[in-house]
Amino acid sequence: MGHKVHPNAFRLGVYRPWEANWFAQKKDYTKLLHEDLDMRRLILRRLRNAGIAKIETERSSNAQMTVTIHTAKPGIVIGKGGSSVDQLREDLEKRFGNRVRISIQEIKQPELDAQLVAENIASQIERRISYRRAMKQSILRTMRSGAKGVRVALGGRLRGSEMARREWDREGRVPLHTLRADIMFGRATARTTFGVIGVKVWIYKDNFSIAPKGGTPPEEVAPQPAPPVPPQPVMEAEAAATAPVVTDIPPVNPGSPAVAEAAVAEQVKTEESAKAPRKRATKKAETPNAEADGDASS
Repeated sequence: MGHKVHPNAFRLGVYRPWEANWFAQKKDYTKLLHEDLDMRRLILRRLRNAGIAKIETERSSNAQMTVTIHTAKPGIVIGKGGSSVDQLREDLEKRFGNRVRISIQEIKQPELDAQLVAENIASQIERRISYRRAMKQSILRTMRSGAKGVRVALGGRLRGSEMARREWDREGRVPLHTLRADIMFGRATARTTFGVIGVKVWIYKDNFSIAPKGGTPPEEVAPQPAPPVPPQPVMEAEAAATAPVVTDIPPVNPGSPAVAEAAVAEQVKTEESAKAPRKRATKKAETPNAEADGDASS
């Protein structure tokens, strides 16, 4: 019980990539790792008000380092005419002795980034704004931006109380144990006159659709449908249906014997079909009285 796992590290390799993309031998690993940590601290200290959410590093084989800065305020990072980013590049190259290439990525929706939301809450607490109001407003803005769930936790001497405590609030759902859930985690520190207050934020966006192992199966090719028949105009179709069928029939004399015999035969057939069918006589009917009745009727 009580074992906590970092939400970002828990999903590394599932759908989330590493923030440091480089490989080093065993003897060089410690040196390069501390270079990355010092570089991140330098950038965050210098661009504290630029709304930096994430810094990615990539090292190539020719001793060149690419630094990608994800920020909500790219104008502050770039500076007037690119002066700030040029000065930052020169300082990094002078300190670490490598060629540095800086790339800036703008964050379109800062309300959906957990690190930026945590830093915003911490800055409000430092300005003596009520922590409950800061939590409620941040949660409301995040949910309005399209998130499916958000959770905020604060810890420390809230409102200057003598005893430290934890307060948290949540809206929606935050499935921490679902690996394919897109959950962003961020934390910040509010340094107040009465102590340090920690801020943690979890934001659940949506589930990732992970491709199955072995790739997606090829789609079955369905038979192509026959070309559609052009519809016949309504007036011509109705005229064709109502038009009489004309055939070459020789003239018939109604007074001829063949016609008369056919007419008589048809009339007799009609009369016979109109009569009720005769019932078969039973054995009891075969008595002298019944025979007498039959002779009389004949």
